[in-house]
Amino acid sequence: MSKSNNLDNLRHSTAHLLAAAVTSIWPDVLPTIGPSISDGFYYDFDFGKINVSDKDLSKIEGKMKQIVKNWDKFTKEEVSETKAKAQYKNNKYKKELIDDLVHEKENISLYKSGDFVDLCKGGHVANPSDEIKHFKLLSIAGAYWRGNEKNKMLTRIYGTVFPTKKELDDHLAMIEKAKDNDHRTLNRVLKLYQANDLLGQGLVTLLPNGTIIAKELEDWAQDTERKWGYQQVLSPQIATESLFKISGHVPYYLDSMYPPMHLEEKGKGEKEVYYLRPMNCAHHHLVYKDVPRSYRDLPLRISEYGTVYRYERSGEIHGMMRVRGPIHQNDAHIFCTEDQAEEEFQKVMELHKYYYDLLGLSKKDYLLSFAIRDKNNKDKYLGDDALWEKAERIALKYIKSTNIPYEIEEGGAAFYGPKIDFNIKTVTGKVFGASTNQLDFFLPKAFKLTYTDKDGDEKTPVCIHRAPLGAHVRFVAFLTEHFGGAFPVWLSPVQVKVLPITSKNIDYSKQILETLLNEDIRATIDDRNETLQSKIRKAQIEKVPYMLIVGDKEENSKNIAVRLRDGSNLGQLELGKFIINIKDKISEKSLEL
Repeated sequence: MSKSNNLDNLRHSTAHLLAAAVTSIWPDVLPTIGPSISDGFYYDFDFGKINVSDKDLSKIEGKMKQIVKNWDKFTKEEVSETKAKAQYKNNKYKKELIDDLVHEKENISLYKSGDFVDLCKGGHVANPSDEIKHFKLLSIAGAYWRGNEKNKMLTRIYGTVFPTKKELDDHLAMIEKAKDNDHRTLNRVLKLYQANDLLGQGLVTLLPNGTIIAKELEDWAQDTERKWGYQQVLSPQIATESLFKISGHVPYYLDSMYPPMHLEEKGKGEKEVYYLRPMNCAHHHLVYKDVPRSYRDLPLRISEYGTVYRYERSGEIHGMMRVRGPIHQNDAHIFCTEDQAEEEFQKVMELHKYYYDLLGLSKKDYLLSFAIRDKNNKDKYLGDDALWEKAERIALKYIKSTNIPYEIEEGGAAFYGPKIDFNIKTVTGKVFGASTNQLDFFLPKAFKLTYTDKDGDEKTPVCIHRAPLGAHVRFVAFLTEHFGGAFPVWLSPVQVKVLPITSKNIDYSKQILETLLNEDIRATIDDRNETLQSKIRKAQIEKVPYMLIVGDKEENSKNIAVRLRDGSNLGQLELGKFIINIKDKISEKSLEL
């Protein structure tokens, strides 16, 4: 058995132990499901009228440690539907799961350890009393039964477990670091974005500091992609229902779109239906269709930082990581021949690598998720089996050639084609879905796109959808957490802060500030009537890369004293030399100060 399977079994077994402890303390609580997850486990319960909070976690943990001493093994028993429902005669959730197993014609199995019995497919440790030792309950949250907001809200208890104490301690330390690096926490000081109830749920405004970061990323991406052969467009944020019916967004993506706008059109005598766009692809297909195309025009790479809106569920909204809008995407669509598709797909992946390398992310920091269609629910997708198999075969062939770890996610494909997502593991241990890439044989056909091949025949192009840096707000949130707010100097909203030691030094400090600003260096001055240590501390909290300290000594010598945000002192420097150094760091997009 692999290490990952061992850990999965350990986590699943500990979820059983959690359920045993909860039902031992509160016998009337109804346990539902308790899977292992990427960094631990959870179990969902219906507590009825019982109030439970984070304060109860230590009590539950204590009961778990007491119970596990008597668990020497997990014993499996395959049972009939009648016996299973008798076991859970008062638990409607378990009976619903049993009905599903019967419908799918799967075996029904119960697993017993100590006095606790649970409905389960299996996957446990061999010696629970010896192996389940290093665990911790983390939090309590609400969760709808089976993830459906129309169902009852249950209570979910999260926990984690590891084979050794060191691994557990390391993980808990990483969780604490993640709390400190949470972009919502850092935003209180860095002032990157604003969310206001008057704007609407899930709608965010990038404040000046956040806008600087977003614009630096956008300028970098646009400059890079021009050099890589992309042509840029700027298209409307709304379009007619007719357009989205051709693209399939209506009806396939309708649940994630804002409601329609019914607008009176003069001269038509009827109302035209418009939607805020959830994606840019339909607009770019119209750009392709604007003029006749030949094989000589291909590949045609159309890019846009296009703005879209998506009606995310309220429970999924999370700071800048998951918003409804505005979502400014580093988007592009590549139209090519089928023979060119593999090479173009490879170039897209190389562009991802270029971006990630410059940001200091190596292969060990990310993995690929290959999302394919749900073969048991094909009605959710456009196209026929032959095209899907072809698209999946080309994408998978390239994935395997990258040597980047990947996992297959059945049912996660876009409705028009398979997709490859880059999932980055941040320094806080979170896994961040950074970008998506899709190979599409279907939308070009739906839009009746054609090109003339070298023999004069009409052919349908293939479309590659790609967004290496994803959405502005989401990627800014990721970088905030990844760098802990201490952005590289080229991305830092304030790159230099001038700190006069006394009021006598303010005039000279302002001269330095003016020189920096004239050199296009983002700089400010802290001329408050405060101590130097207070000014340094504030600049460090704000994660400003460079502090220029100006006192009588510096003013007399016409130099500056340079201090870094980590507390290092570079000593006295000539201002001109400092400017050359920092401009080199900015132009190179260096990660080092």
